[in-house]
Amino acid sequence: MTVRAAVCGLLMGYSACADVEQKLTTNDASVQDTPGREQPLPDDGKKDDQTKPPVNNVPDASKRPADAASPASTRPDADTARPSDAGIVDASATTDASDASLENQSDRCEVAKLDTAHRPETIPLSGSLGTHDPTAIESNGVYYSWNTGPRLPAKTSVDLRTWKDAPSAFGTSNPAWVAKEVPGATDLWAPDVSYFGGMFHLYYSASTFSSNSSCIGHATRPSLEQGSWADKGPVVCSNHGTKDDWNAIDPNAFSDVEGKHWLTFGSFWSGIKAIELDSSGARVGDRVYSLATRPPSVDGAIEAPILVRRCGYYYLFASFDKCCVGNNSTYNIRVGRAKSVLGPFVDADGVSMLKGGGTLVVKGDSRYHGPGHNTVIFSGERAYNFYHAYDGQQNGRAVLRVAGLAWNDEGWPVSGGP
Repeated sequence: MTVRAAVCGLLMGYSACADVEQKLTTNDASVQDTPGREQPLPDDGKKDDQTKPPVNNVPDASKRPADAASPASTRPDADTARPSDAGIVDASATTDASDASLENQSDRCEVAKLDTAHRPETIPLSGSLGTHDPTAIESNGVYYSWNTGPRLPAKTSVDLRTWKDAPSAFGTSNPAWVAKEVPGATDLWAPDVSYFGGMFHLYYSASTFSSNSSCIGHATRPSLEQGSWADKGPVVCSNHGTKDDWNAIDPNAFSDVEGKHWLTFGSFWSGIKAIELDSSGARVGDRVYSLATRPPSVDGAIEAPILVRRCGYYYLFASFDKCCVGNNSTYNIRVGRAKSVLGPFVDADGVSMLKGGGTLVVKGDSRYHGPGHNTVIFSGERAYNFYHAYDGQQNGRAVLRVAGLAWNDEGWPVSGGP
C-alpha cells in the first residue's frame, strides 16, 4: 500500500477510497456519534465552574497519520548506526528526588477517584470529529484540541460533547524551518498543548513516513482567546548531524512537582525518551533520558507518551502496537507509574516499562478499533481521556473519542472506552 493510499484509507475508509491522491484533511466533515439518549457526563454530570485559570494538562500527545505498513516499517534498517552512549541516560538510574518530598505533595489525591458503582464511560460526541493524534487543554470554559494534519487542524467545544472546527495552528503555511530541516515533510503530526511559564506551548512533529530523521517544533502564545502562535523553531531533532536510534516525534510537555519542565517523545526504534526544558520551553543541555521501550520481537511498537501527575505518582501513558491502518489497527493504551518523573516506570505487575511493561488502559471493540495516542486533562474534580479510534461504521475513519478517567484504590487509572 502506498503512503497516500494509507492516508486516504485512514480518513475516508479503505473500502471507499478510490482516489488515493486525495489530500489529507482530518477535520473536513462533521459526523454524529452513536445515536441514543443523552447521557450524563462521567460522575454526576454537573458542569464545574469554568472560570479558573488554564488547566496545565500537558498531554500528549502525537504521529504520522499513515504508518501504512506494519510497525516494522517504522523501525530503522538493520544497518542504521546506533548512537554512542554519550548523552543517553537510563532514567531509572537518575532519580534524585526523595520519596518523602513527593509524598508531601498534595496533588489531586481527592480528584478523579473511581466510584466502582459508576465506572467511567465515553461521552457521546457530535460535530466535527475527524481526528488523529489529538491533544487538548481547557481555558476559560472552552476546550481546545489540535490534531495531526495540514498546519495542525483545530477544534473547540464548550461542553466536551459538541465539537466545531477552528483555525489551524499555522494558517496557510508551515513554519519556514520545516522544509529546510525535514525535506519532504508536509502535514504536521502529533501536536501537544500545555501551559507553563505564563504561556501556552504547542509542540509538534515534522517527519516523513518510516524515517527517524525528524524534528519537534515549538510555538507559544499568551492567550488562546486572541492572538496567534509564534513559532520558535525546532527544540530537538533526531539524526540531524548525529546517529540516533530514537525518533523525535510525538512530543508531550510536562511540569513536575519541583517546577522543572520536561518533554517526552518517541516512536518505535529505542522507545520513549525525555529531555529537560527551561521555563521558556527551550531545551536544557543535551542529555536524553530513556523511559520506556519494547523488544524487537514486537518491532519496538511503543509511541505517543504522555506524563500525568496524581497523588504521589507520575504516570507514563503510551500507545502500543499498530496504528494508522483503519479497522486493522491494533493500537491500545498502556500505563506505568513511578515516584520520579524520570522513572523507573513499572506496570501493575511490577514489570519495568524499560523491559516492555505496561498495564492495559484502553483497547478496541467491535466498532472502534485501535484506540490510542491519548492525552489526559483534569477539569474540576474530574479527569478525561482523549484519544482517537478507527470507526468500523465509517470504513475505519479516525475519529475523536473522549472518556471519563478515574483512579482506583490501588492508584491505577481506569478509563471509559473505546
